[in-house]
Amino acid sequence: MTDHKILILPGDGIGPEVMAETQRVMSWFADHRNFSFETTSHLVGGASYDAHGVPITEEAMEEAARADAILFGAVGGERWETVPYEQRPEAALLRLRKELDLFANLRPALVQAPLADASSLKRELVEGLDILILRELTGGVYFGTPRGIEDLGGGKKRGVNTHAYTSDEIRRAAEMAFDLARLREARLCSVEKRNVMEAGALWHEEVVKLHAEKYTDVALSHMLADNCAMQLVRAPKQFDVILTDNLFGDILSDIAAQLTGSLGMLPSASLGQRRKNGTRPALYEPVHGSAPDIAGRDAANPLAMILSFAMALRYSFERPDDAALLEEAVERVLADGLRTADIARGGKSERLVSCSEMGSAVIDALKALAL
Repeated sequence: MTDHKILILPGDGIGPEVMAETQRVMSWFADHRNFSFETTSHLVGGASYDAHGVPITEEAMEEAARADAILFGAVGGERWETVPYEQRPEAALLRLRKELDLFANLRPALVQAPLADASSLKRELVEGLDILILRELTGGVYFGTPRGIEDLGGGKKRGVNTHAYTSDEIRRAAEMAFDLARLREARLCSVEKRNVMEAGALWHEEVVKLHAEKYTDVALSHMLADNCAMQLVRAPKQFDVILTDNLFGDILSDIAAQLTGSLGMLPSASLGQRRKNGTRPALYEPVHGSAPDIAGRDAANPLAMILSFAMALRYSFERPDDAALLEEAVERVLADGLRTADIARGGKSERLVSCSEMGSAVIDALKALAL
């Protein structure tokens, strides 16, 4: 057995609650699936700011750099809205992404069959939906320079953000997207705005070049970002893997997330370049926020965090069978009608459960499936 190093960053609000259920699931895999790991845990976000005056400590960053995977809960809440911008809880996540160079954000939009009616779209449009969006995460308008607010005099100001990409930044994201497409249906749609943005024109040029060089077995298509937004709500099942930049990925992945009916069901992964030893820095987190209004009430949905661990099993620990087992366990629990409040629709076959009860149900399903 190999000991994997996992850093646990529960965060704020419901973060600690959903993380606790995920750690119970991790313990089951350790006991029953020959999965050996060691964990360390640190405060992050508002909890870290309250205790240490910073959203993430240097010690936590050092642990993050050594970890094979980081499991991240959620950060933020109204109580920290007035802290300085650079010390806000969300700054911890931005620092982790930037300093670990987590350049590829993977956001699946998967509609579990029992939840097809929870989507805002008609069942026939989303039933069986399985999209993977790869968002470039460390470049583009969120990190480009110059940036800031300029005083123009006379009471007027100008806000500046720079949208910029290099060939290398585009190619490494595209390579990962092509590789992921090969593991799925071998279809990749590259999304940008080359009609009005020079960075988009370069994006298109580099993706086309890379496709011709190494990935002719993958069907490549292109779409402008505004059209992609429309197509996601018109006919989402036309997509398999979507590759896009930081800004458009932020928007399109949230649109795709809503197709599934609940942010409480969606995991994500942020991956970096492989190290010399073959591992890569990686952070796994649910798409949902900290939901402080229900924190401490055992009412949160832990499934997105649990499914984020499933992504870690697949992408960091190279255990695809275990990842598939955990995903099947989640689907079985939902098929049995168990629902946390966020995914409950009042159906006769549904049974409302707490956060901890949902975690227990997933473990019971794992036991049954592993027999």
